[in-house]
Amino acid sequence: MRSLLLGAVLAGIACAASAQTKPATTPSPGSASVRTQLHSLHYGNVHDLRRGPDGQWTGTATQNGVEKQVTIGPKGTVTAR
Repeated sequence: MRSLLLGAVLAGIACAASAQTKPATTPSPGSASVRTQLHSLHYGNVHDLRRGPDGQWTGTATQNGVEKQVTIGPKGTVTAR
């Protein structure tokens, strides 16, 4: 009888714990994913990446032999100057 009661209590705790689990959210991109995105757009020598308080990443990268200042917005938009 005790083991049955203990099993019911443990099952109840497990159900309550799973009900409180928050759904996974998409993580904000880190420097590794920003580098990967820039490499996919044919930028090389990516360096000095910094994330600003507004969520934008800024850094320096080379494209077609020309060094450019790049900005990557929170939604992944790349701007080069």
